[in-house]
Parts: sequence; C-alpha cells; structure tokens
Amino acid sequence: MLLIGVSGHELTGQERDWLQHDAVAGVVLFGRNFASKQQVGELSAAIREAAPRPQLICVDQEGGRVQRFREGYSKLPPLQVLEAVYAQDPQRALALAEEHAWLMASEVRASGVDLSFAPVVDLARGNRAIGDRAFAADPQVVAEFTRAYVRGMHGVGMAATLKHFPGHGTVLEDTHHDVAIDPRPLQALRDADLVPFVAGIDAGADAVMMAHVVYPQVAPEPAGYSPRWINEILRSELGFRGVVFSDDISMAAAHSAGGIGARIDAHLDAGCDVVLVCHPEAVEESLATIEGRRLNTAALLGLIGRGALGWDGLLADARYDAVQGSLTAARELSKGNIA
Repeated sequence: MLLIGVSGHELTGQERDWLQHDAVAGVVLFGRNFASKQQVGELSAAIREAAPRPQLICVDQEGGRVQRFREGYSKLPPLQVLEAVYAQDPQRALALAEEHAWLMASEVRASGVDLSFAPVVDLARGNRAIGDRAFAADPQVVAEFTRAYVRGMHGVGMAATLKHFPGHGTVLEDTHHDVAIDPRPLQALRDADLVPFVAGIDAGADAVMMAHVVYPQVAPEPAGYSPRWINEILRSELGFRGVVFSDDISMAAAHSAGGIGARIDAHLDAGCDVVLVCHPEAVEESLATIEGRRLNTAALLGLIGRGALGWDGLLADARYDAVQGSLTAARELSKGNIA
C-alpha cells in the first residue's frame, strides 16, 4: 500500500489515474498543496471523488516549523514550548498538550483531512531534524506528554501516529539529508527512547512511523527496513497491533536499500503496512514495483475519519477560542515573558 504525494493545489489528470490504482491508499499533503482552507477542502473532496475506494488523506500539522496549513489556521506552537510549562506546573502542561492535540486535530478534520502524522515522541536531545518538534529530553516526561496528546487527538476522532520509531532524537544527523547511525545497544534504547512509544501504545495509538536511522547493535539496516525492529520488537515485544508507516522513501537515509523499487520492497518485506512516496516524480516507478504484491486493503480503514467536522461547527465551539488563548500563553511562558 502506498501513500503518494501530488504536485499542486488541484489534481492533474495523471494524478487522478494514480488514484485509480489498487495500491494507492491515500495522499500526503504538503505546503505545495495549500493555498487556503477552502482550497484544501476542495482538494480533499477531489481526491475522494477520483478514487474507487476510501482514501486516507494525511498531512504533517505538528506546529512550529512543521505546519503545512498556515493562513486561516491557528499558529500552533512547537511541542517543546510545553517543557517550560511542565517545569513549573506539570498538570497544566499536560492539559495544554491535550488542548494542542485537540486544536490541531479539529482544524485538520474541519478541512476534510483524516490524519496529521502526530505526535513526535522522539527525545529532544539535539537531532537536527527533530529540534523543538519534540516535547522534552526526559523519557518519562515525554511519555506523559504522549499519553495526553494521544488522548487529545482521540477526543476529536483522529487516529494518533507515534514517530519516529524507535527514536530519532538522540542522533545528530537529519535523515532527510544524511545517513544516521545510533551506536547504542538495545537496552539503552529500551531505557530511554522506547519509553514514550511504550506509553503511546498503552494509550491506544493507532499507528507508528518508522525512522530511517540505523541501530547497528540491534539490526544492520535502517529501522524501517528491519524485520527485527518491526516484527520482533514493535509487534511482538511491545504488542503493537496498529498500522506501521514508513517515512518518506525519498529521504537520503532511505537510499541505502537501492533505487525506488528496492526501497519499497525492503519496507514491505520488513513488515511496514504502508510506504510513503511523497514526491510525485517517484510515484510511477513505485506503482510498477507494487504490481503482483498481495495488498492489505483493510489496513488503513480504521484511520479514515468519519467525515469532516466542518469549520462552521468548530468556529462556533466555545472551546476553540479558549484553547487558542491557552496555547498563546504557553508560548509566552516558554520565552520567560510571563509567570
């Protein structure tokens, strides 16, 4: 199963043809696909109309620098602003995390989009790609935030995706551009980076996104290509029964498997349910690669929303303005501007 990227604000004829393919499970939207709330709603509707089966429409709407929909949407703070609140008032910080999730998921669903890939549960330990996208450095604190964030997303009817398994926050390299190798043994990862994932799974998280990081003391290949990580540790040891997503196959750290076809085969053979093909120029070869594979067409049905909540209903909700104000205050607190 593939989640594909499309090129612009409207579907092209070729993209409509792609959506007819049995292997296409849905679409991942990016900033290049956004012009306005109305346009995103129209694009989402067009994607569903073009496909003969239900489609999962996704986005990365984390907040901070990773927020694809901006004009007309709440300016969501990065997750790490909540760490400063936690230092003064843990319960307030956890309530804010749940409100952040509620607000993010409410706006995304009002746009006709099913899923934001959230939350990031990597540790805030210096990774160039993660940075302030992570809640905190302490695994136990991140675990508490993870439970709250999953609860907030579920409160709006949105599935939660824990990323990037088994933990991308401690290595320095950004896998978009570089190979990343984490030399620690498995027990060190169990004691630190895996702690928030265990908490999220216990909280009922619906999906996990794999990291392109290599952990050579555990397995020789990147985690998304690793049966050891996916089947033995995530599935068997941690008991995860949800959907396993790859990260984008166009990222530099994914190239170790070979060309596009080899990357897709490596992810699926290792146990990923869905492979992300975020760049449209990679879609044709990806579809050719998947021919003849047995497809788990039911894998994503539980992640697809029950229809858009609609902006009118959300804007009329008294909680909407209140949560926006709470998160603005949290951002200021993180800067030391208020007590």
